[in-house]
Amino acid sequence: MTHVLLLGGTSGASELAQALHQAGVRACFSYAGVTQQPLAQPLPTRSGGFGGPQGLAAFIRTQGISHVLDATHPFAAQMSRNACAACEATGTPLLALERAPWQAQPGDRWTDVASMADAASALPEAPSRVFLAVGRKQLDAFAACPQHHYLLRLVDAPQAGSLPLPRHMVVLGRGPFSMADDLALLQQHGIAWLVAKNAGGSATQGKIDAARALGLPVVMVQRPALPLRPRTDSVAAVMHWLRHGALPSTSP
Repeated sequence: MTHVLLLGGTSGASELAQALHQAGVRACFSYAGVTQQPLAQPLPTRSGGFGGPQGLAAFIRTQGISHVLDATHPFAAQMSRNACAACEATGTPLLALERAPWQAQPGDRWTDVASMADAASALPEAPSRVFLAVGRKQLDAFAACPQHHYLLRLVDAPQAGSLPLPRHMVVLGRGPFSMADDLALLQQHGIAWLVAKNAGGSATQGKIDAARALGLPVVMVQRPALPLRPRTDSVAAVMHWLRHGALPSTSP
């Protein structure tokens, strides 16, 4: 009997959860537990880690999981690696719902970097106003550049004194964000630089389009390397895979 484990946390995962629910597929939605109030899902939901690949493999066995769908954020590399290892250990079919990365367009002023430390080093020496759109867990690398004023957009309000940046402002918000919204945000705060992770997808693309419209330089952190695994960027292809055991011929 089909019993799907959906590793979520992205807009694509929420779309996939709706598709599974509407199709009557038995499934469990798993959040990493980073966000205090994650979006409600139409599936039974769990939150928190599994205890590494061994813990995930044990969960797959004890819960009778027949398929694992990895729809985590492209930068949630450790969870994706754990899923690959656990599925290999248990012989469980695995498919990743992976959105394509953004590609530089005419007018973009990107500096591609491999890590957050490299991103911090790519910022100018002179104090600048930086929209640091990399998530709360990635801020430590920028403590080495305390001269900048950082704008942070977070889902949850941080505790007082918990952020490592001496000069910062926090705005709260949950995507999707439109280009118009992000254009207004960048202009309101006088942003001169954008630092972003190449997450891809439309939910957070607004800041990339807004930076292009304003001619701002963008430090773009590229995705971490992941093990080879079956993947698609289509929810419909995932549902086809669950029904037929194979992706449509047009899927990557």
